[in-house]
Amino acid sequence: MKELEKAIELRKEGKLKESNQLLVHLVNKYPNDPIINFQCAWSFDALGLERNAVQYYKKAISIGLPDEELRNAYLGLGSTYRTLGQYKESKEVLEEGLSKFLQDKAMEVFYAMTLYNLKEHSKAMEILLNIIVETSLDQGIKKYKKAIEFYSDKLDEVW
Repeated sequence: MKELEKAIELRKEGKLKESNQLLVHLVNKYPNDPIINFQCAWSFDALGLERNAVQYYKKAISIGLPDEELRNAYLGLGSTYRTLGQYKESKEVLEEGLSKFLQDKAMEVFYAMTLYNLKEHSKAMEILLNIIVETSLDQGIKKYKKAIEFYSDKLDEVW
């Protein structure tokens, strides 16, 4: 669809308001198109209008999206809820997303941020430490990998 491609291109060019206006027009024209709803949500997020993004993320997820867009919609909605201070909703959405996309490191990081906001600091740190160990190319991290893994869920213990 040429109009959708144009809206995405406008966003890439930094013309966020124009992109959003076109996407709002498209979502009104095609209200049950999950990709348009997802792109519309993204456009509101890009403008810093997170509250407006929620309904479009939710609709896109409920209608059904291809895996890559679904992954990004879960992450987008979970992150949006977090920035709005709706931490419980954020946790629920990110947990649902992680149940479908088990090894999504970016989603795990956003989940850890939400856990931090919910005062679940130990679990948040455990997740982040394990991600660092799994993904870092740093030689110091690699050298102490076993120790970091061992302590990741024992941060409050004293020996």
